[in-house]
Amino acid sequence: MASLRGLSRPARGLPLSQASLQTFSTSSRRCAASQAAAAVAVEELAELEDSALHTPQLSPEEKEEFRPWKRQVDREFSLPSGRYTYHPPKFSRGPLHPIQSPPSSDPTARDFVPGPFNLPRLRHTYLSTCASDIMTLAYQHVPPGTEKKEAPQRLRGWDGSSPYHKNRPLRGPRGSAVLAIREKDINFTNIPELKEITVASFVPKALGDKDYLLVCRNVMLALTGTLPEITQTKADVAQWHMRAGQPAGVKTTLIGNAAYEFLDRMVNIVFPRIKDWRGIEATTGDSAGNLAWGFGPEEVKLFPEVEANYQMYAPRMIPGCRVFVKTTATSDRQARLLMQTLGVPFYGEVRN
Repeated sequence: MASLRGLSRPARGLPLSQASLQTFSTSSRRCAASQAAAAVAVEELAELEDSALHTPQLSPEEKEEFRPWKRQVDREFSLPSGRYTYHPPKFSRGPLHPIQSPPSSDPTARDFVPGPFNLPRLRHTYLSTCASDIMTLAYQHVPPGTEKKEAPQRLRGWDGSSPYHKNRPLRGPRGSAVLAIREKDINFTNIPELKEITVASFVPKALGDKDYLLVCRNVMLALTGTLPEITQTKADVAQWHMRAGQPAGVKTTLIGNAAYEFLDRMVNIVFPRIKDWRGIEATTGDSAGNLAWGFGPEEVKLFPEVEANYQMYAPRMIPGCRVFVKTTATSDRQARLLMQTLGVPFYGEVRN
C-alpha cells in the first residue's frame, strides 16, 4: 500500500504487474540519464586538464625579453614619482597667484584634519539655541542716521619737549604696560564661543614624594582623556624647599568637542553634587574673555571617571585642579553671558 501511494493517480488504476513494470522502466531511464551526465562531466574535466597541461611554455628567448624591470632601467628618461598625483603648494604666494592651496576641508590639503566624528550634546545646544539667544540678549538698536562715536585714544602722546619725540610711536596707558582688549559689540559674525579649556594641577608634595605626581597625572588623564604634560617650577621658594626646574604639576588643554564634553560633565554632574556651593565668583576673568575656577580634592572625586575607579588612587593623594576657560569673547561680561547660557552659575559682585 505504501508503494502504491507513491505512484501517480493514473498509475494507481493499472494492474499491479503493469504498474511494477512501468516504475522499473522509469527508474532505469533515470539511472541511464544520471550515468550519461556523469560521463559528460568526466570528459569536460579531462579536457580542462589536458588544456592546462598542454599550454605552450615560453622559450628562453621569450623569457629574456619578458623583463619589465629591465625595460624600466633601460628607459632613457624615467617618469617622475607621483607624476599623476596632485601635491598642494607648500607656501601661499598671494591671492592673485594662479596656483592656490585647497581649503582645509579638502583631503588633499596639507592642513587637513579628519573629523569631527561626533557632535557633543552641549555643542549642539549652543549651535541650535544658545548662539541665537546670546545675539538677541546682546542686541543694541541704533536708529538709522545716528552718528558713530569715535573711540577715544587710549595711547599717550609726546609733548614735543625733545627733538627725539618726533615720529615716535605713542606710549601705553599709565600704570600698565599691556593695553587691555576693547570690547566689541556682539553681532552675527562674532558671537562668543568656547575655544579651549586648560586643566592644570600643582602638587607641592611631589617635590618630596614622586608618587603624588604619578597619581596626579593619572587623575588628569582620567578626567580629560588626554596625556597631560608635566610642568616644572619656575622660581626658588625656600619655605617649600623648592628649586627652579623641579617637576611639581601637570596640565593639559582640551580643544573642540573634547572641551564641550568636559564642560558638559562639570555642569550636569559635578556642580550639582557639590555641597553648599553658591557658584563661581563673578569677579573671575582677565578682562579679555577668559574665565577660571578651581576644584578641591573632594570635588575632583565627584567626577564620574574618578568615582568609577576610586580604588585605583590613594585617597590622600588625589589632587585639586584649576580650570581655565578660553573663549572668543572680548570682555568678561560677554564670557559670563556665554557660560551662563551653557549652565555655569555665577554669584557675587559683577565686574565688567
